Amino acid sequence: MMKVPSSFKKEFLKKWIVGLQVCGSLNKNMSVSERKKAIKLSADIAMASARNGSTCWSRALIANASKQDANKLVVEHVLGDDESRKLTKQLPVGTSMALARKIRVIRSKKNILKRRSGPMRRAARKSNSSLSSSCIAKRLVRKRSQVLKSLVPGGEFMDETSLIEETLDYILSLRAQVDVMLKLANATELVTNQK
Repeated sequence: MMKVPSSFKKEFLKKWIVGLQVCGSLNKNMSVSERKKAIKLSADIAMASARNGSTCWSRALIANASKQDANKLVVEHVLGDDESRKLTKQLPVGTSMALARKIRVIRSKKNILKRRSGPMRRAARKSNSSLSSSCIAKRLVRKRSQVLKSLVPGGEFMDETSLIEETLDYILSLRAQVDVMLKLANATELVTNQK
């Protein structure tokens, strides 16, 4: 099993604490659900920031968080001035417009494919009563790829090879995030029990 370097965990913890401080200073009287959202937001931004924008999922996560005005201050503080400028240069101006364009391109390609597989091809497929195992396997892979693309931030715009690489990196980063959060929770519990 691959391990995440401790430097990533340290960077994540440092940035996560900054995010939590910013969220706490913005709203002192948070409800439980608001606290939960603030913890998740700051943890996700810190995790993406700890990757230094070197992955598609980290850039997509930051871009998605930056879309909402309420999150922009947290994103800027967690990223810091230098990193914020660097990642902003990597993300196209009007990221949401670029994503919309890509979606239109994908939809138009799907429409072209649908036109190619018109009624004549469908009838030919139906006449073949037994589907080959390779067709079934391809369909399964396609369905599972779509599910994976929906789970990984920015996954809907990745090809299969980069999707697998990005997914592995995202899983390792999530595992590191959970490890750090568990250690912090255990340390807090120890301190609380000693009082």
